[in-house]
Amino acid sequence: MITAQVIYATITGNNEDIADIITERFEDRGIDVNQTEISQADASVFLECDICVVCPYTYDEGALPEEGLDFYDDLQELNLSGKLYGVAGSGDTYYEEFFNVAVDKFEQAFQKAGATKATESVKINLEPDQVDIEALDEFTDDLILAAQKQATE
Repeated sequence: MITAQVIYATITGNNEDIADIITERFEDRGIDVNQTEISQADASVFLECDICVVCPYTYDEGALPEEGLDFYDDLQELNLSGKLYGVAGSGDTYYEEFFNVAVDKFEQAFQKAGATKATESVKINLEPDQVDIEALDEFTDDLILAAQKQATE
């Protein structure tokens, strides 16, 4: 059975909503999934699943979630070769060039850990609307397809 882990960081609730949408899609597709708030998670949980997802927010001018800094650092130290990842997050376009840069930073952390990018990242302005929900469903479906393909190789 394919397993997934969704980790999120949120202040406003928008990234929890994103994580909920992704988790629900995984469940609807028969994937065994766990969802955890980042301050309650250890990066090593990604060693025990097939699909790794992080939903971070970007604070102020490009800062990572403070409660997720240890998780971020630990993630880069893992060996996640053979694991698939995706990153989706909410931000605020008010911050212009700093819009959702935490998504990019977590992508880089997964790459440093040797994980395989299985879908394009999703960057959402504020709370997810219907178009964003469709993008998140596609994001999740891409992760599942990649995991199914990997399982048959």
